[in-house]
Amino acid sequence: MKDLFIIAGIRTPFIRMGTDFDGLTAADLGREACSALLARTGIDPGRLSEVIFGCVAQPYDSANVARIIALRAGVPQHVPAATVHRNCASGMEAVTTAHQRLAAGMGDLFLVGGAESMSQVPLFYPHRTAGKFGALAKAKGVGGKLGAMTAFRPADFKPRIGLQLGLTDRFSGMIMGDTAEILAREHGISREMQDEFAVASHLKAAGAREELDVEIAPVAVNGKAVTADNGIRDDSSLEKLAKLKPIFDRQTGTVTAGNSSQITDGAVALLVGDEAAVRHTGIEPLGRLVSYAYTGCDPARMGLGPVPAIALAKQKSGLSPADADVIEINEAFAAQVLAVLAHMKKYGERDEIDVSRINRLGGSIALGHPVGATGARLVLTALHQLKSTGGRRALTSLCVGGGQGAALWLERT
Repeated sequence: MKDLFIIAGIRTPFIRMGTDFDGLTAADLGREACSALLARTGIDPGRLSEVIFGCVAQPYDSANVARIIALRAGVPQHVPAATVHRNCASGMEAVTTAHQRLAAGMGDLFLVGGAESMSQVPLFYPHRTAGKFGALAKAKGVGGKLGAMTAFRPADFKPRIGLQLGLTDRFSGMIMGDTAEILAREHGISREMQDEFAVASHLKAAGAREELDVEIAPVAVNGKAVTADNGIRDDSSLEKLAKLKPIFDRQTGTVTAGNSSQITDGAVALLVGDEAAVRHTGIEPLGRLVSYAYTGCDPARMGLGPVPAIALAKQKSGLSPADADVIEINEAFAAQVLAVLAHMKKYGERDEIDVSRINRLGGSIALGHPVGATGARLVLTALHQLKSTGGRRALTSLCVGGGQGAALWLERT
């Protein structure tokens, strides 16, 4: 496999939906990350072959949001840009798409990443309402317009929640939390086990703030600098989480807001390229991409996606989880990660992953999960850990809404 090096990376703070980044779009956040990375590396953006960004809830007013991000970050017009979408793995997809471009001889230096504003996912009106507005616009005269207006009913103005629609799989009909409830029941994962995992995520992240700060570039909002992730709860405890009610299966469920990933806004930017591009930049790279795999699984059990993806990546690279110095598995839900670990145990000693080995700095339960950006964040976090610990290899993986999995092997050179 032709080497793709991750030369440098940065991210915005990850911010809870409806708080500090409420007024920023995905394009705004992506621009912030890219501008910070270009400034820190000092590279000539005209030297870029392409900009590739992941985004799940693409802004309705920014088609191909990667192009908007690139131009607003100062990338010259002659550099093309493409937006990629593989649900939760979109940030990883940007990285691996750059590798595929490189392998095909279609470039050597890329600006990639992911951006998501979950705060700005819009409300939608029923299709019938749009038809009635269309008829109103075409109506002639006062009488015609009044007649068209009489067709409206109160139900026409009841919005559909875009975020809820986006988190619901159209094939299985399940919102993502319901798939986590299935895994909890099938694997005997109790509420207490999930809450313990969630508390550990928060406390690890709280204890690693200085290490996480290395990844982050401040963002100025209304004259104030937003400098850190705001979802980390230093005082998280089993007692506090036990008070939360289930939010998906309200009768017998165990999945709560406290043991699920946070709905978050944020962006990640990575500079990647081949060996010649690395020499041109003069920057010591964070590491290189060794192998990767994408696989499918049952959409109703989408949380198990990392299991076949890690297995396929092993077939391609010969690397098992036991070979990893750092392991990052996205915490969509505590139940989902615990189910993945239970499955990995079945594959043999070298595939088994102990819960203490993953997400040393906390995960999306504490940091948040801006879906289009998280895959790139896992890559950035893993590589920074390799650098700080002197480790060699990292395994990053996540489940993907709709029933897929992704796994990337990275190596510190």
